[in-house]
Amino acid sequence: MNLDSMTQASGEWLRGTGPEADIVISSRIRLARNLAAFPFTNRASAHQRNEIEALLRERILRLEVQPPFDYVGLSGLTPLDRQFLVERQLISRELANSEGPRGVALGAQETMSLMINEEDHVRIQVMRSGFSLDEAWQDIDRLDDLLEQRVSYAFSEEFGYLTACPTNVGTGMRASVMLHLPALVLTKEIEKVFRALQKINLAVRGLYGEGSRASGDFYQISNQVTLGKTEAAVLKEIREVIPTIIGYERKARATLTKESRQALHDRVSRAFGTLRSATMMTSEETMELLSAVRLGINLGLLEDIGIPIINELFIQTQPAHLQKLMGAPLDGEERNSARARYLRSRLRENGSALN
Repeated sequence: MNLDSMTQASGEWLRGTGPEADIVISSRIRLARNLAAFPFTNRASAHQRNEIEALLRERILRLEVQPPFDYVGLSGLTPLDRQFLVERQLISRELANSEGPRGVALGAQETMSLMINEEDHVRIQVMRSGFSLDEAWQDIDRLDDLLEQRVSYAFSEEFGYLTACPTNVGTGMRASVMLHLPALVLTKEIEKVFRALQKINLAVRGLYGEGSRASGDFYQISNQVTLGKTEAAVLKEIREVIPTIIGYERKARATLTKESRQALHDRVSRAFGTLRSATMMTSEETMELLSAVRLGINLGLLEDIGIPIINELFIQTQPAHLQKLMGAPLDGEERNSARARYLRSRLRENGSALN
């Protein structure tokens, strides 16, 4: 599979479509599954891990899905290509950085991926743009059933699906919604939201999941408990709380527009001006400025530039994407310079007026 061909478009998590897409970036569901005949990945020998990968690769590529999956073996990829897949939310950082036989099966339009030999033998992932948890669940449930017809999962009548980490035992499911919450950050109400979520056992993470920080005002909200809960119960918890957070963000945006419009307008215009004129730009600064511009577009403060362009820039200015677009490895300073050039070029192609 040619990964370079993926650089020209954003992945599913940044398509900017689907319900509530101005705030809800994407909905994702992951299922952790293990094969009954093998030890967990962290206990398996190199030979066993090789057997696990070979078996799962063969069975996944024979699944009756259209179009069929592509398979990428990670052992033979460069660190740059592995990071590229992390940036596209197709594999975890843990899978990218681990050793030994492992890989990922990729579905059409990047809506599905199956990670092989991560913490568990297989991690099935489905992503949908916008607030589309139910659609994501329907897709992943169907895919899980298809795979279970071809392999024997490690399963206990008492505990449910058995996983390497006790926190995933039961359904083995993690459901998450990625939100863009710049107004709650600006009004300093975001911590209040976090505390409320912690009280109901929902986790808040950054852009790339566990251990990552909230770059660009992106936050992932997901369930923490799987044991003793059905998939329907987990989905219901998240489905009920997300509209409340959307409401808080909309209220914060309305407050900013009404009470601090000039300051907000200035923030958006400075961000847009910097992106169009800077000669050096770090990845972190780019994310923060693009976040302000994205907010400005959604509030009608910027004309003639669409959310899809900004969404593409969120991912195309990440380190691995940028180096693939430039066609050469770049050190930190070279990346900062190339990132600024790329932003100037793209934003001048798609000029915009401030209201």
